[in-house]
Amino acid sequence: MSSLLAIDPVFLKGFTSGLIFISIAELGDKTFLIAALLAMRHRPRWVFLGTVLALALMTLISVAIGQVANRLLPEVWVRWAEIAFFAGFGIKLWLDAARMPVAGDSEEEAEAEAIVEGAEAKLGKRITILAVVLEAFSLVFVAEWGDRTQFTTMALAAAGSAWGVALGAILGHAIVAVIAVSVGRWVSRHISERLLTQISAVLFLIFAGVVLGGLLLR
Repeated sequence: MSSLLAIDPVFLKGFTSGLIFISIAELGDKTFLIAALLAMRHRPRWVFLGTVLALALMTLISVAIGQVANRLLPEVWVRWAEIAFFAGFGIKLWLDAARMPVAGDSEEEAEAEAIVEGAEAKLGKRITILAVVLEAFSLVFVAEWGDRTQFTTMALAAAGSAWGVALGAILGHAIVAVIAVSVGRWVSRHISERLLTQISAVLFLIFAGVVLGGLLLR
């Protein structure tokens, strides 16, 4: 009975890593802001549906790319690449945060507003459920391509359980999407992007250290 209830530690590690990284890294970024702005104009439930579908699809694509890298490259190469990625991204995010204003609108928020305004102008009066879902899906999917959470998912999937990372990342995206369509505007106004970016930077650097420690202790 106990063996049936046991959880594969590799799956659990991938699930936990995907959930924590995505939940933190996605807060306040462009896709979060796009979902929040769309939810102010349309029914939040339909914006949520389009947003989650886009993020789930992007997660599966990213996991697949990570798994291909895992199969093509030696494990030790994958581990060192993972360390370099998380350390490099952590340093980059910290430097980005240092250049951000302590308060006020960020460039990313202004960009998100411009994207939504342009899409709304094209949508016109054709405001149906399907139109709103497709609008949220297309805007979020395009904005997520090349985003730090996409590369994070790829790196985690390359070195861990594909299903664990995928399920954890999708759940993390869903949690953040709920926050975005519910109180996203409030979050963006009261929690600075600079602080969220600094938290992400620290998390990336910690994970790089954990992976490095595990590699050196083998």
